[in-house]
Amino acid sequence: MHTYPTQAVILAGGQGSRLRPYTDDRPKPMVEIPGTGTPIIGHQLSWLAAEGVTDAVVSCGHLAEVLQEWLAEAVLPLRVTTVVETEPLGRGGGLRYAAARLPDPSEPWYATNGDIWTRFSLREMAAFHAERDATATLALARPRIPWGAVETDAFGHIIDFIESPPSPYLINAGVYVFSPAFTALLPERGDHERTTFPRLARERRLAGYPLPHGAYWRAIDTAKDLAEAAKELDDR
Repeated sequence: MHTYPTQAVILAGGQGSRLRPYTDDRPKPMVEIPGTGTPIIGHQLSWLAAEGVTDAVVSCGHLAEVLQEWLAEAVLPLRVTTVVETEPLGRGGGLRYAAARLPDPSEPWYATNGDIWTRFSLREMAAFHAERDATATLALARPRIPWGAVETDAFGHIIDFIESPPSPYLINAGVYVFSPAFTALLPERGDHERTTFPRLARERRLAGYPLPHGAYWRAIDTAKDLAEAAKELDDR
């Protein structure tokens, strides 16, 4: 019988420079998904609550007051605490700083980047994490390549054109399950993806959970991503 995490960190401090002008007056997680009337972080909080999370820590940075004001006024489905870095700590340092505010440091926790819009079973991912006795588990996505691909034969003749094919590689989907011991392995400042994750991978303590077939996943990095998300919403 698995006990599933009930606490989570949302990393919401990025500049969102590639999403300008949307991020000129708000942080990236506060950008609204067109057609929903709800910012990205609102969708994330609803998803986390539906997956059994009762407490979330939101790590703020760029235009933190806009995010904090929305959180203070919104009707939220779980308890939310915010933290603001007084100086840049890097992704790993920021994650560690936010994790210090989780209600129970002896329990596992989820984390997600603040620009991810997705829906899949976090409980199934947590079970996968526990079965492998991992210290950290990354959700893995297979995004579509944004360009058309060309297929050739051995002689060099073009035999087909494929519009936006799936990537042959899995990528870090920006959603995580962490064991309690993971927090102490994070750097005080710096990037855990260059330090902690490679170390855990060498020690076979890092697991990768492929998103289930058909699960919706999109990183909202650019205005084009926002338009694509709106189009996909219409198609669903």
